[in-house]
Amino acid sequence: MVRVAGGELWAEDSGGDGLPLVLLHPGVGDSTLWDPVLPALAARHRVIRYDARGYGRSPAPTASYSLPRDLLAVLDHFGLERAVLVGNSTGGATSIDLALTAPERVAGLALIVPAVSGYDLAGAELYRDMGRLAEAGDMEGIVRLGLSLWGRAGGGTPEADPVGAAHFRAVLPAWFAAIGYLESEPAAVDRLGEITAPTALALGELDRPVVVEFNERMAAAIPGCRLVRLTGSDHYPTLREPEAVTRLIEELYDRAS
Repeated sequence: MVRVAGGELWAEDSGGDGLPLVLLHPGVGDSTLWDPVLPALAARHRVIRYDARGYGRSPAPTASYSLPRDLLAVLDHFGLERAVLVGNSTGGATSIDLALTAPERVAGLALIVPAVSGYDLAGAELYRDMGRLAEAGDMEGIVRLGLSLWGRAGGGTPEADPVGAAHFRAVLPAWFAAIGYLESEPAAVDRLGEITAPTALALGELDRPVVVEFNERMAAAIPGCRLVRLTGSDHYPTLREPEAVTRLIEELYDRAS
């Protein structure tokens, strides 16, 4: 476990030498979403992954916390002066935040269907629908709604995509546990042009249209960013196209090295 301010995180280190990869999971899954790509990456690199507070094997938060500060704590715990960050969705936003606030710690950015601080990709209507289902105690309704939006490549329903549904279902306690504890980060959406680390961005063509369009804009705003379109992916690229995700990470790693 890694000590962080007011709590602790579960983390795993594959060991090895060379520039490390640090994997940051999305809000719609925990660190097990990296399982499909981890063996290939760990065969060549030192790979560290961890669960954000309340996700997976990490305890729920009991104090105010910041995702970028927790990432820094993970880097410091493992003695990493610099790392290539691989961030999926919310993990992408956290990676961007650190690349802007501590660029000397970030050797490269592999952004997988990323979010960004200061830009709401969910929308008020979705929050209302999720809130209504939560108030009714309909957790399976939230899973069904979530897959219809973020899991289209797997069929968009729990019946068609039991693996995606299991990942989504498992994170719901973390969503509610974060309320009142997770700090908002300063907006990064208008600072993407300040990123200096080599960057690649993968969007899922079957993701929500608002995410696809915004990921295109993000890639255009980040200097030298390589945009990769994953035609068979939604918001779960490591489940849908693990080989393509692995290739993108390896190519970005070579640039960063």
